Amino acid sequence: MPTSYDSTVPSDDDNRYLIKFLMMSVFSFFVGTVHGLLQVIPAVRAWLDSIGSPYGGPGHMIDPLAHAHINLVGGVTILGMAVTYYMLPIITKRPLFSRKMAEHSFWWTSIGVSCFYVSLMIFGFIEGDLFLNDPAALPAVHRFYGPVISVTASVLAVGFWVYLANVALTVRDYRLHKR
Repeated sequence: MPTSYDSTVPSDDDNRYLIKFLMMSVFSFFVGTVHGLLQVIPAVRAWLDSIGSPYGGPGHMIDPLAHAHINLVGGVTILGMAVTYYMLPIITKRPLFSRKMAEHSFWWTSIGVSCFYVSLMIFGFIEGDLFLNDPAALPAVHRFYGPVISVTASVLAVGFWVYLANVALTVRDYRLHKR
């Protein structure tokens, strides 16, 4: 027998938008596992160690920063967003505050983590090569690192903030209607 809250709990069709969250998570884990596999190949590991991985120098951009972000943000966090967006309406018996915010959180976070990962990899490779072959040229390239990483990290942060706001507003609505 239907209960009074059935109309507020999303149907399976309403949850199809979450597939892209799951696919991005799986894709990120794939990239992260390939990355992890490649960085333990002895020749690659030796190159990374020679340029400062994991403690400093250009190597830390590739290992651990890029590797950790694609796995933890791209894989785990985006999966966590999907689970939250799926479970919160079920637990609260209230609709998600905003599906549009959920969509925004996906795109901002996915674009942000992808660009962050690619930027770290590019700067890591370019600066790593310069570190070994032309250290005097490093400052000319490294001056772009801060602005590029700041922009990509800001895009990523917008995705997190939209997600957090959507969850907080959903819980607030639940608490207001619970009384």
